[in-house]
This record gives sequence, C-alpha cells and structure tokens, in this order.
Amino acid sequence: MKRFLTFGLSLVLAASCAKGQAGPNPLSVAVFVPGVTSGSPIYEMLVDGATKAVAEKPGATIKVIEAGYDQSTWLDSLRDTVASGEFGVIVSSNPSIPELCAKLSTDYPSVRFIVVDAYMAGNPSIHTVLYNQMEQGYIVGYLAGLVTKERKPDAVPVAGLIAAQRYPTLDRLIRPGFEAGLKAVDPAFTLEFREVGNWYDSAKASELASSLYGSGVEVILPIAGSGGQGVVASAREHEASVVWFDGAGYALDPEAVIGCATIAQDRLVYERLKAALDGDASKYGKAEIVSARDGYVSFDPEGTGYQALSATVKAGMDAALSSLRAGTPDFSFDTF
Repeated sequence: MKRFLTFGLSLVLAASCAKGQAGPNPLSVAVFVPGVTSGSPIYEMLVDGATKAVAEKPGATIKVIEAGYDQSTWLDSLRDTVASGEFGVIVSSNPSIPELCAKLSTDYPSVRFIVVDAYMAGNPSIHTVLYNQMEQGYIVGYLAGLVTKERKPDAVPVAGLIAAQRYPTLDRLIRPGFEAGLKAVDPAFTLEFREVGNWYDSAKASELASSLYGSGVEVILPIAGSGGQGVVASAREHEASVVWFDGAGYALDPEAVIGCATIAQDRLVYERLKAALDGDASKYGKAEIVSARDGYVSFDPEGTGYQALSATVKAGMDAALSSLRAGTPDFSFDTF
C-alpha cells in the first residue's frame, strides 16, 4: 500500500509539473494599468492599442487590470496578475514597471512583458520602448517660449513646470527638453519648478500653479497625472495658459490649454503586441527609443487654444516642428 501511495503521489506531481511546464496561454493578454484608465490619455491609448491587436488575432483574449495610484501596491498587484497563470503576455506603460517585471520574470519564465514609456535592456522576458521625451519637452517648451515672449515682451522671460515627483525620465529628458525649447526662443529664459508629491492631488497642483501665475509666469507645463487638472483650473482662473504632455489636453479646457505634445502610444502598443501575438519573439531582451523622426513623437495643432494663437506663433511652431522631424536639434540617444 505504501508503495502504491508513493507511486500515485509521483503521478500527481508529474502531472502537476507537466501542467506548469506548459505555461500560460501565449495569446492571453493582460493590460496592467499602474493607475486608472479613465481620464488618463496615456493609459487610454495603452488599452486601445492592445485591444486592437488582440481583436485582430484569432483566439487571443484580453483583460484590463487597474492597479490604482498607490505605487507601493503595484508589485503585489503585478505579482498576483502573473501568478494567476492566466496570462502569457503582460502589457504596461510606466517608467517604474520594468523593474517590477524583472523581479518576477525569474519565477515566471514563460510570461512575457511589453512595457512602453520605459527603458530596460537585457532581460530576455522583457521588451521596452522609450519615447524621446526630450523632443516632447522641446516642442512644448518652444511653444511656451513663443507665447510668453509675445504676451510679455518686456518682462524677464520665465515659465513653470509642475511635476508629480522627481524621477529619471523627468530629470534627464522632459525637463532638459522643456528648458532647451524655452532657451531656443530666448537664452535668458528661466524655469520655475514645483513638485506636488503625488500623481493625483489636483488641489495641491492648483495651489502651486496659482502661486506661479501670480508671480508673473504665463505658461506652465504640468507633468502631474490627474493632478494636472488642477493646473488647468488655475490657468483658467488667472487667464493664463498650459502646455500639455502626451496629448488630449485640449479636452480639459479648450482655451487654457494652448498646445499638446503627443505620442503615438496606441500605434506603438498595437504594433509591438501584434508582432508578439503573431509569434515574433525577437524584441524580448531589447530596449528601443522612438522619436519624432519615426512619427511616434509629434504635436497636435487642432485645439481651439492653439488655433487662437497668433499667426506668428503658429508659423514659428511649424518651422520648429519641421526642423525637429529632420533631426535639428538632434536629441537622439542610444541608451538611457
């Protein structure tokens, strides 16, 4: 009897191991949103791109998992998603996510991760793509500079940037790009930087913006998640302006928002996920950087706020955008 039980247990374990080795369905996709989709253009594009790719692949399925704004819970939420055994591909978007994926990839080697708006090379389970956000910063910086100089030609040139928090992409790409755009208009420009402390406190962001507008700042760039809505509200109150990052800002206020730097996040996610679902595994382990020359970084000129600007400002922007797409200034970099 003892030998029979041992043999039976061995069969159960062997079956269990065989099932584990089979791994999750490679056509089962989880879109891991480190925040909330609704009201966040970058996450809405993430979901839209993934949904389109899945819809075009017979047998593929998709589930959207929202992890909320508390960054301290993201790893546990991602671990639960991966450990469920339900998903073969996890798609996400945030500079902090690749590090979390790397912590899980060893224990779950059959799961693959595609993370955009992020950079990590060398992990065979992870593919990342980073937008050249220095170019994005330059685009809205140049517009902020033109508008400020036109409205206050005799004032000391100054603009504002309100961020949720300090992080590498902000410090190394967005802020330097924004300052480069300002100084391309007038080298005398200075930048007033303020930090909210989180990605959702619109009241705090509004308070910081009101202080800047009250001190003479004409245009502010918010990099503050949903907190950016507080900056827009303050701009409306002070009859001042906002330039926006990652598109869709015009919908917040058609007059206060005067320009939106854009990324083709939906297109990028669609392209990379579709290739993966079709069996192309060549991108895993690699990190790439996409730019204005590729068409992934651009500017939306269709908003009411932008159309209301002077012909001189719009002509200046057209020239700057054409030059940037041709590689001037050259903000290219090979690694991050």
